[in-house]
Amino acid sequence: MNAWPEMHAVAKSPHQLSVLLVEDSRVLAERLRETLLSVPGVQLAGTVDSEAEAIAALQRHPVDVLLLDLHLRQGTGFGVLRALGGEQAGKLVVIVLTNYDLAEYRRAAAALGARHFLDKLRDFDRLPTLLQQIGTDAGAPRAPPAGGTGSGGGSAANASDAGGATEPT
Repeated sequence: MNAWPEMHAVAKSPHQLSVLLVEDSRVLAERLRETLLSVPGVQLAGTVDSEAEAIAALQRHPVDVLLLDLHLRQGTGFGVLRALGGEQAGKLVVIVLTNYDLAEYRRAAAALGARHFLDKLRDFDRLPTLLQQIGTDAGAPRAPPAGGTGSGGGSAANASDAGGATEPT
């Protein structure tokens, strides 16, 4: 059971970008919460730390953006991505934020619908700008999931130049 459940329904104003944070590190989750709350137009819908809690939260309260770690307290971010389906997956912008900036993880995340893939250490400071851009683009038609930007100037889709994908256990 999550020792710090914070998922709750929040009335979303028309110009607010709702974000679900899925992160198992309490320290990083707090830092990310502070960052998210400092971005104009962004509303933190909740924070969870496991695959099952993320899936349940998304089913209860759809959000605009899923900020997703790959290694979770229980399960993985890949499991969350696999569970997203149909209409919800098409409307949801997934940002993978991980310490495991591996090409095979980028490819797997892109194949499962992630639009952005960021390295926690290198790209953390890019998150507010990326969220503002997503908020700005929210009124425009969305590109297919493979059209995002990621660390190092490439997107998760742009990292598809080599072999098959593996995932964390």
